[in-house]
Amino acid sequence: MQTNQAQMFIVSAPSGAGKTSLVKRTIEELDDLTVAVSHTTREQRPLEEEGRHYHFVTRDAFRDMIDSDQFLEYAEVFGNYYGTSMSAVDDALFAGQDVILEIDWQGAAQVRQKFSDVVSIFILPPSRATLIARLKGRGQDSDEVIRRRTAEAVLEMRQYHRADYLIINDAFEVALMELKSVVISHRVLKSRQAHRHAGLITSLTHD
Repeated sequence: MQTNQAQMFIVSAPSGAGKTSLVKRTIEELDDLTVAVSHTTREQRPLEEEGRHYHFVTRDAFRDMIDSDQFLEYAEVFGNYYGTSMSAVDDALFAGQDVILEIDWQGAAQVRQKFSDVVSIFILPPSRATLIARLKGRGQDSDEVIRRRTAEAVLEMRQYHRADYLIINDAFEVALMELKSVVISHRVLKSRQAHRHAGLITSLTHD
């Protein structure tokens, strides 16, 4: 995988923690940053756009992609498959764009097994009550589905310790600043800056 010093970021969170909104704003406000659009076998929801929110595919098509080793990571969640294609990530990194993967802890573990140069971020809600209120606020799921999602969220949140950074999404703008700060701080690492500004550094340090 060619990166041209571009960085891969993993953002994981339980459903209802506000991950998608935080990632969307971060991409809008920072240059050279994109999100890898996942493939999924679940039904397309109202207002969701093909290729923007997900690539919606059949289970057979997804399994074919698994068999042909096209996924960087994939997992089955709530009876549906979700996966990130290798080509989408590779193309962005080759173009010099930092890439955010919005994936759960299972997918994050798969990616970390394959690549060491990955920055992982976990987002938590400020309380379980807030998490449940956010899930109910979507108005998309029955009480039974919300109970199931809450139970799954608790299992997901227990994996927070696997990440490099932990953000509590209580005040949205504060959490947004923290997420952007993680991205920016890794952009100014000495190793990345030395590669990006090799010509300048040579001119400054050599007679």
